Amino acid sequence: MTEKVYGIHHITAIAGDPQRNIDFYTGVLGLRLVKLTVNFDDPGTYHLYYGDEQGRPGTVLTFFAWSGAGALPGRAGAGQVTAVAFTAPPASLAYWQERLHEHGINTAPPVDRFGEPVLAFRDPDGLGLEIVFTETPARSSPSAGPIPVDHVLRGFHSATLSLSDGEATAAFMRRWLGFTLTGERDGRRRLTTEDDGSGTPVDLVTVPPAPNGCMGPGAVHHIAWRTPDEESQHRLLVELRRHGVEASSVRDRTYFRSIYLREPGGVLFEVATDTPGFAVDEPLERLGRELRLPPWLERQRSDIEQALPPLRLPNNE
Repeated sequence: MTEKVYGIHHITAIAGDPQRNIDFYTGVLGLRLVKLTVNFDDPGTYHLYYGDEQGRPGTVLTFFAWSGAGALPGRAGAGQVTAVAFTAPPASLAYWQERLHEHGINTAPPVDRFGEPVLAFRDPDGLGLEIVFTETPARSSPSAGPIPVDHVLRGFHSATLSLSDGEATAAFMRRWLGFTLTGERDGRRRLTTEDDGSGTPVDLVTVPPAPNGCMGPGAVHHIAWRTPDEESQHRLLVELRRHGVEASSVRDRTYFRSIYLREPGGVLFEVATDTPGFAVDEPLERLGRELRLPPWLERQRSDIEQALPPLRLPNNE
């Protein structure tokens, strides 16, 4: 039996101006900046992590900051995650409509999706965001931000994948990652893992194959699924490779270990461990306060800091 994954671990998108990104996600949405680091594969650029107070898996949205003059905007289309959905309590709909309006953010009229109200909007780079208003267990700790505790975002609800062939992706996710089909409505196919934690559903939407989506600010780079530890990750990797599914070797991301693969529709999947977590290199109360680098980049710290633009960080006191 294939090793299963357990909902969304994190989602990584691309931003333009890193300061604008920080101001929006901490100041407007009230998430906590839980890690300030660099893209380990491109250390001249920031990698920003936002989540709940502890940066729990299932709450973390991260960004590679492509702020150079040549960074063309991303384009949503087939082969991409095209919407990232957070969850909030049902009574918070009016609060979030008013808050987003006060910050000059246009919202679409709320729609019903699988029996739950959904409010859609975009971040400053054009990334598709949603808030799903639903009763959920307390899966995250409130962020130390500006949002009243009764209305705070409670981690991921789901993500939407746009695909030219949704059936092929659905079959792949059922066969190799342990998802099950739990509903179909209004052109959406909803898959869910058996975990009761946050970020379990994913919606597949079939779209015309051209033009495909492309990377750039406002686009999602990849979506990561949870696996408890390195042992479970290794079992999945062995199973995938034994059956001819191409997957990367294990990559050390300091805060988790990762493998990568592409599903048939072209979306980049990551499978990331829940451990060791964001407190592995700084105390929990000081998450996101200063630039953290992995050990193999520490010797380059001076050069890296000089290449990065200065940032005004949120006050997490």
